[in-house]
Amino acid sequence: MTEANNAAADATAKTTANTAPKTTSPGGVRSGTSGVLVDAEVDELPAAEPTRVSGRRGLIYLGVCLVLIGLNLRTVFSSFAAVLPEIRSDAGLPGWAVVVLTTAPVTLLGVFAPLAPVLARRFGAERVLLGAMAVLTAGLLLRPVELPGAGHLPALLAGTAACGAAIALCNVLLPGLVKRDFPHRLGLMGGLYTTAICASAALGAGFTYPVFAASGEWTVALWFWALPAAVVLFLFLPLALRQRHPRHQAVAGGVNVWRSAVAWQVTIFMVLQAMMSFSVFAWLAPILRERGVDGGTAGLIVSASIVLQMLGSLFAPALAARFRDQRAINTVVALMTGGGFALSIFGPLDFVWVWTGLLGLGQGSLTAVALTMIMLRTRDGHAAAHLSGMMQGVGYGLGSTGTLMVGQLYQATGSFAAAGVLFLVVGALAAVFGYRAGRNRFIGG
Repeated sequence: MTEANNAAADATAKTTANTAPKTTSPGGVRSGTSGVLVDAEVDELPAAEPTRVSGRRGLIYLGVCLVLIGLNLRTVFSSFAAVLPEIRSDAGLPGWAVVVLTTAPVTLLGVFAPLAPVLARRFGAERVLLGAMAVLTAGLLLRPVELPGAGHLPALLAGTAACGAAIALCNVLLPGLVKRDFPHRLGLMGGLYTTAICASAALGAGFTYPVFAASGEWTVALWFWALPAAVVLFLFLPLALRQRHPRHQAVAGGVNVWRSAVAWQVTIFMVLQAMMSFSVFAWLAPILRERGVDGGTAGLIVSASIVLQMLGSLFAPALAARFRDQRAINTVVALMTGGGFALSIFGPLDFVWVWTGLLGLGQGSLTAVALTMIMLRTRDGHAAAHLSGMMQGVGYGLGSTGTLMVGQLYQATGSFAAAGVLFLVVGALAAVFGYRAGRNRFIGG
């Protein structure tokens, strides 16, 4: 394709993306898988152009790269949890370090999320994604390093922090790139992207312990996850460096989500789901192992639970958008999640697959409907982008307190029983705020 044809194709794609009709449900809300794909660059002037690729093959190559990036965004959480007892035993980690290592990456998702649009305006979303993947790869390589005289802890802390910062940038920018570059395939690409993220957590939970069992070293099990990240970095490198990025500036104005009661109800709903979601990644495997499940089986159970999360995340948004309001579905999936988590701790071990399956279906649906609230409670892309930024900054920042409290309760009591009570409370609160967030209202009136 010539440069002129390429530019014309870019302009056509951009126009189509901006003018594509939006379907509405009987309640007047937008529906469809694409509804959860919020463009973090929507406030840029001039508008960000689609990624420059050569023809259909180039577009397919870009799509594969974006999905593969999504496939690396949760392994850092679930891989550490899968071999946590081995790491604690071999590295001699104190209790506070375990709490920090399970909490810090989630906190950093909220801390670094607001920087993503700023960096994208300066360098372009593609190059920021490339840099984030480079930092993620470096962090995954650094995590298991043992420093002479200092042991494993400094590298674990620094590597985990680097991974959390990198994932924060990808979380914010990747949905916008999918939405911007695939306006005619939003259903397909949105489904592939969200499924890849769930699969990332499942792979980390399911394959880390077998790698440890085969190698006999937890360091090898953690280093393993740097390989797929490095492959994606190599594949995405020529695409990202090829992009030309003109100077952009942010457009001021629009609804102030920070002063909206509806926005705060949706955000607190997001906080409570994040408290449970990341606690699953960080603590479900150690909880099962504490109950006597062997490491390999615990990894399989967590993986199966996360696979069921995929099913919930695929069907819940479409179901939510079919109703005039979402009070019922928000309440039900919140109670399923809190109850499933508590039963995984208290319920008879013979039915552990049932409890974790209930947890998986509930958690996947809960996460999906919480994100879907972004589109169902806003009237335009600018308000959706601002609400998304608020939800990611506050939601992940405060959501990390879930993993923190589980760790602190375990350190104080020596068991996960108190955590089971905690998740019953969190699930009930999520049901309350989900009910309020589910009312058929819009931010800004």
